[in-house]
Order: sequence, then structure tokens, then C-alpha cells
Amino acid sequence: MSENRLQTGAIAVYGATGYTGRLVAGELRRRGAELVLAGRSRAKLEILAEDLGGQPSIQAASLDNPQGLVELLEPCAAVIACAGPFALHGEPVLAAAIEARTHYLDTTGEQTFMRKVFDEYGPAAERAGVALVTAMGFDYAPGDMIAALVAEGLGPLDEIVLAYSVHGFGPTRGTALSALGVMAGGDVEWRDGELVPGSRGAGGGSWDFPAPEGRTRMLRYPAGEHITVPRHIRTQRVRTLIAASTLLPLPVVPRVAPLVMAPAQLAMRTPLRRAVAALLPRLPEGPSEESRRKARFLIDCEARKGPSVRRGAVTGSDPYGLTARATVEGAFRCASPDYDRKGALAPSQAFDPREFLDALADFGVEYDVGPG
Repeated sequence: MSENRLQTGAIAVYGATGYTGRLVAGELRRRGAELVLAGRSRAKLEILAEDLGGQPSIQAASLDNPQGLVELLEPCAAVIACAGPFALHGEPVLAAAIEARTHYLDTTGEQTFMRKVFDEYGPAAERAGVALVTAMGFDYAPGDMIAALVAEGLGPLDEIVLAYSVHGFGPTRGTALSALGVMAGGDVEWRDGELVPGSRGAGGGSWDFPAPEGRTRMLRYPAGEHITVPRHIRTQRVRTLIAASTLLPLPVVPRVAPLVMAPAQLAMRTPLRRAVAALLPRLPEGPSEESRRKARFLIDCEARKGPSVRRGAVTGSDPYGLTARATVEGAFRCASPDYDRKGALAPSQAFDPREFLDALADFGVEYDVGPG
């Protein structure tokens, strides 16, 4: 089924042959987009193009060839970057997008790279008249958008809390490799109106999710909303939590997770991290389609201002499928003739949150915001 909109140029997918890249490319193909499959290996791109059908354009471009990347992106209206970990592989495509004056979106979940997008590349993107929209995947676009809707009209806040619970989640190799970097530390959190080093403790107490989830043991989660939410919401603090059962699903583990996470984080700052990373290629590339579609998520949000509290939540399934749907929806909007936003933008700055979440309804995404 074609859902194509008017595009001012093709949408490129860099890292198209990876697990997430293939889902993104498939979603673009499903929607009848004009697209370019891009990456380092032409042979792999040709196999993907044959699998997708419809004779999409192919262009091999190495990350160590800046001019080749610019030439790839110059005819394109937007690029979706899927080649991670982004701390290692993301910067060349980001820089080339600005030079080519091509709107940029990515699927990163890495705080370090997100900060680089905003702090180091945002001013150049604004001068070039292009948008840089980072973290458009399941982590953390829905969270950023539900936070915007919950905080709407409340004025300055004391705190925004985002609590994640995911059932049946299986990470890709790329996600697992990125997670090793996160566990090594160096994360930040928004506290007292500024970014500060993240807390050392792993425990996050308990959280009362809406029924039927109920009260759940939580871990501290160094999520991207610490970077994005303060760009459009005036709040003294952002707190992000994740259900212990999401990361460590065995029944006994959530009770001991706060005890084992801190030593694990310390271990990831030693040569053990390199040894663990070397084992990851032996794992499956990512969850099967059946497993992927069975995964369910809930992101609960709470805005606090003095004694007043407003809550909202967003729910859905298939986090990796949602990442593909969300980035493609964003790319279509960036590629439309009337899109005029520029600079480094949080998802809620790049797109209207309510309209965007409504556009994901046919993928099973639902959201609700309480009175306040």
C-alpha cells in the first residue's frame, strides 16, 4: 500500500543493510517513497534492493569518504541514519548532511551522541537551514512527545518523570553494543535546571504504573529525555526510570538488580567491556519478526508543579517496528515542501507531538493525558 506524500527529493537510508536499517527501508518502500539505499557494502545493498523490489536506488559510500557522503546526500531531501553505535559511526553522516543541506534524522539512543548533535552541530545546521532530529526511535521520541503533551500549559515545572516498562524486548547487536557504552558511565541527567553527571546508584525505587501493570520495581535509566525535554519544557528536573524486569526479566532478578548493576557498570570501564563486545557478533542480529511483534511497551509520564500532578501515558508494541515507522514519518514531514524548521531539534520541536502520535495510531500507538 502506498502512503506517499509529496517529496522535495529522495529519502536516503544510511546503514540500510543493518537490522534497523532494513526495517526503515522496508517501511519507506511500503509507503511508496522515493528512496536511496546507502551504506558501505554495495553487494549487501544490492541484495537488500532485490529483497525490497521496486528497483530502489543504491549508493555505496564509506564513512571515511566525506566528499562521497556529501555527494550521496546532496540530491536528497532527508537522510535517516541507522549505522550505530553512533558514538563510533554517526558523525560523518551528520556532518555530511549539514554540508549537503539535507535534513537529518537518526535512531540513536546514546546520550553522548545526542549532545554532540545539539552542542556541536546545531548552530551549523541552523545556518544551513536544515533540521537535525536525533533520537527518533522508540527511544526516545514517544517519551519526549508524551512529556510535551503532559506539560502543555502548566508553565515552569518542578519535575518531569518518565517511567518505561517493556515486555518481550530483545535487543539487536547494535543496541547491545551501544548499551555497553552506556553502562561504562559518563551519562548525564537534568537536575536543578542543568545537565549534571548522572547518579552513581542504579536503584530507582518503585513506580505505580496504570493498571494492569501496577507497582513495579525500577532502575535508573540514563535516557535521552534528559537531553531533549529541557529544550522545550521549563523544568527543574527530569527523571527517567525503567522497570527492572525489562532489562532483567527473570522473576528473582528485579529484587537484586540494584545490587548487581553498579558492579556491572564498573566492570564495563575495564578491559572486560572489550571482551564482551567481541562476543556480540555471535548473537543473533536481532529478534525474530514474531518476537518483535509480541513486545509491548508502556511509557508513563508525570509532571509535577508544587502540589499539582498531571499524568499521561503512551503505549504500543514492536519497539523496532515503531522505530522504523516513526523515523519514516518524520522523514516524510522533513521532505515535504512546506517544512521550514531548522537547527538541532528535539522530536517535539521538529514535529507537533499530538499530530505525530496520532499519525502512529494505525501502528497501534495509543496515548492519554489526564486533566490538570
